[in-house]
Amino acid sequence: MSDLLRRPTGTTGHVHAITPDSARGPLSPGWAYVGFDLHRLSPGDRVVAQTGDREAILVLVEGRARITAGGTEFGEMGERMNVFEKSPPHALYVPNASDWQAVATTACTLAVCTAPGRSGHAARRLGPDGITLTPRGRGTNTRHINNIAMEDRDVADSLLVTEVFTPAGHWSSYPPHRHDHDDFPTITYLEETYYHRLNPAQGYGHQRIFTEDGTLDETLSVSDHDVTLVPRGHHPCAAPYGYEMYYLNVMAGPRRNWRFVNHPDHAWIAERDAG
Repeated sequence: MSDLLRRPTGTTGHVHAITPDSARGPLSPGWAYVGFDLHRLSPGDRVVAQTGDREAILVLVEGRARITAGGTEFGEMGERMNVFEKSPPHALYVPNASDWQAVATTACTLAVCTAPGRSGHAARRLGPDGITLTPRGRGTNTRHINNIAMEDRDVADSLLVTEVFTPAGHWSSYPPHRHDHDDFPTITYLEETYYHRLNPAQGYGHQRIFTEDGTLDETLSVSDHDVTLVPRGHHPCAAPYGYEMYYLNVMAGPRRNWRFVNHPDHAWIAERDAG
């Protein structure tokens, strides 16, 4: 199995624990920024963490939990009980040098997105207020976006976080594009993780991660709750007929700007659709 594909360790508890150290491998030797944890909780389960030198964005993917961060009680958060309801997620920013606690009040799927923090922002709610489901693309490249913390929202030091819903039979993160070196404002270096969900849950999807020179070319079949790592290169996704795909994207790098370039062979698609 490719070291860019991470399967959950189980069906309950702390099922993903991806750090910059654990993300590094033969295909991602320079990974340094993005971390991702996933907790699948039962009512009453508790998660307690210190952020250290990293900031965090907590996303209630499904279910509800009472959350405290940096000494502030934010109360019960969460609304959608199934991610494919597509309603805006409840989310919370936690700065570095802080702590947080979540106590599940229902069955709950809690994503923890992390990256280096610089003490530039205080703990605050990020959603559902301020998040609107927005279509992107045309035809079978249409998908729907919940932007939780992209650069138009000055809510984090490093993190860029968004949700994407891809209808069955559609493509996403397409045309193929990359953001793997710094030449701002043309392109920025951003590592990226994808947390995948499928509807129905027994489904699967595909993601290809590849560079133009062929030094990296991995095609991954993803299942419900899998995480993929994108250290560099292009990274389109496909949802087969019959299976809707969701993913939670986490990006971070030296600067908090999302600038990408399309694959030269396929850039015409974006140029046509922009016309």
